[in-house]
Amino acid sequence: MNKGKSNQLRRSVAPYEKSNTTSSMRQLFNTIPPFFLLWVFAYQSLTISIWLTIPLAIVAAGFLVRSFIIFHDCTHNSFLNSKKANNILGTLLGILTLFPYEKWKREHAIHHATNSNLDKRGTGDIWVMTIEEYAAASFWQRLAYRMYRNPFVMFGLGPFFLFLVSNRMNRKDAKRKEQLNTHIINVSIVAIYALLVWLIGWQPFLIIQGTILFISGSLGIWLFYVQHQFEDSYFENKDEWNYVKAAIDGSSYYKLSKVLQWLTGNIGYHHVHHLSPRVPNYNLEKVHNTSPLLQQVTTITLWSSLKSIRFRLYDEKNKKFVSFKEVKHLLNRQRKSIQLASGKTSFQGNK
Repeated sequence: MNKGKSNQLRRSVAPYEKSNTTSSMRQLFNTIPPFFLLWVFAYQSLTISIWLTIPLAIVAAGFLVRSFIIFHDCTHNSFLNSKKANNILGTLLGILTLFPYEKWKREHAIHHATNSNLDKRGTGDIWVMTIEEYAAASFWQRLAYRMYRNPFVMFGLGPFFLFLVSNRMNRKDAKRKEQLNTHIINVSIVAIYALLVWLIGWQPFLIIQGTILFISGSLGIWLFYVQHQFEDSYFENKDEWNYVKAAIDGSSYYKLSKVLQWLTGNIGYHHVHHLSPRVPNYNLEKVHNTSPLLQQVTTITLWSSLKSIRFRLYDEKNKKFVSFKEVKHLLNRQRKSIQLASGKTSFQGNK
């Protein structure tokens, strides 16, 4: 992408980078109270049937995803005008969503700064190996990677690991502010959960909150996964890497129904978000619609996005994701070439 187009894109985004207090308050009002109401309705419905409780909890999970998008905006200081207000609201939403605010803020900032950079992978992103890295990996490394990329592990066990393990711990070199924030959120979660278990019992709590966290966690991981793991997604080494191109070609436009778009806080316009994280989620669609260049990005639908499940390794040579099945053929062909070459060398030496 040339410098002229990059500058044009940045200029088109600039007018939408400021938060609007009315829009932010409206979004808080139509997200947080409905979540708590659905939780109460789900609990009350247990006296009728668990089969009424589960659907209500699933809908509540959608509102928790929307709450996380607000949390996410706070980490970019884009939801409210005040940095302090963003930090306070983000921490409160971190208790609700079970995400450590300061820790995730740092990791996510690294993700934005290194998205699609092959030489700077590993923080705040999905584990991606190239074909060459996979071919050179040990048996145990390959096994670990295959397990990690297995849909059952990533979307089934992933939420439990994320909520119960990863989000509850600080990194070794975390600064005091980040450590304290994580501890405050952890203690608050334990206190609130203990109170709820005491009030309503552990079984109703586990049924309702367990369903909400599992569904919202799976959906959150899926959204994060699918918006960077499409067939011809952009990846480059640091010398060739370009921030704007990584945002536009390394992030997709996930075209969802209006209901799903609303529940996911417009995060489907992921290319716009990566181009400018300072754009509040309620302005993302406006930016997309006013820029012809942004409308030319890779568009995926709910149906076509399911294909991304088979994308496991990145092919640097052909600039695309491939499946393990495709790589197996490539590796077999590579081994045969090596064997033929070594056999030919051996024959020439004997001759």
